[in-house]
Amino acid sequence: MKELIGLSREALTEEMIALGQKAFRAKQLWQWLYFFGETNFDKMTNLGKSLREELKKNYTITRPKVITEQTSTDGTRKWLVEFADGARVECVYIPESDRGAVCISTQVGCAQGCKFCHTGTQKCQRNLTAGEIVGQVMVARDSYGEWPTKTDENRMLSNIVVMGMGEPLCNFDNLKKALAILNDGDGMAISKRKITVSTAGRADKIPELADMGVKLAVSLHAPNNEIRDQIMPINHKFNLEKLIKACHEYQARSERRAFITMEYVMLKSINDSLVCAEELTHLVKGLEVKFNLIPFHPWPGCPFEPSSHNQMQKFSKFLESKYFAAPIRRSRGQDIMAACGLLKSATQK
Repeated sequence: MKELIGLSREALTEEMIALGQKAFRAKQLWQWLYFFGETNFDKMTNLGKSLREELKKNYTITRPKVITEQTSTDGTRKWLVEFADGARVECVYIPESDRGAVCISTQVGCAQGCKFCHTGTQKCQRNLTAGEIVGQVMVARDSYGEWPTKTDENRMLSNIVVMGMGEPLCNFDNLKKALAILNDGDGMAISKRKITVSTAGRADKIPELADMGVKLAVSLHAPNNEIRDQIMPINHKFNLEKLIKACHEYQARSERRAFITMEYVMLKSINDSLVCAEELTHLVKGLEVKFNLIPFHPWPGCPFEPSSHNQMQKFSKFLESKYFAAPIRRSRGQDIMAACGLLKSATQK
């Protein structure tokens, strides 16, 4: 039986035509799947009974299986989900007062091996399919009862951040398919302006994100190649010169003004000096960027220490004195290992 979640609009239309149906049936089915979040064919009442029977015989509508659901003292919620082959990933909802972001994964594990990241200690097993990527958002909507799809103004799950487990741009084709589904106005209708894709530095793919109309976040974490080589192996292939060039191209190709968020985890005595801060201002010259300074979250076996709050404040104020926005991110979900860099599925246990 074929899984419907993850099929493009065009593919779903082809399936309906193959069943002898008119093309408009695909739109009706799409709305049941992604606007109403329905998983039971019998409840799709504007589809004829004979069509519903055909759908039940030939297709499935599958959610990832929720293994655990944890809610932090600060309201952050994390799910460990399992797919049909037993592979598991984690995804997180980070709430604000009137909205929030769902942080989703694109791979089982991660091959980038960033030295400060807990997720990077779990080797990459495989890419997720488009349906498995979309399925994480559907799990979150199930949990918060956000079906049918609400308007932007009334959603708690208002934003998508592709910043969970894995490197999204190493799974580019499935990512592109998944984002097209999430963005579709007849379904989940999440605006492109509310979708951010984070990359460790796949410079070759970054410009294409501009064509998709989504926001870009770059896991920068160093002001020069010497430091970045030590903490981020991807820099050996895509060094800072290539990365910054790709960022310029992304902004040149973007239809609207597109600030790039430069993620910067603060590591004591590694990348947190004011000399590093000054280097950063030269590195991003000519780009429209904002910095996101991230407190490092220690985990067992990691050799790094977090920068002091005082040093982070000095770093932030220096960047602000050079007219860059540089807020210090407030850690969320740390008590349930949901904070930045801590996601790691239980697959290996």
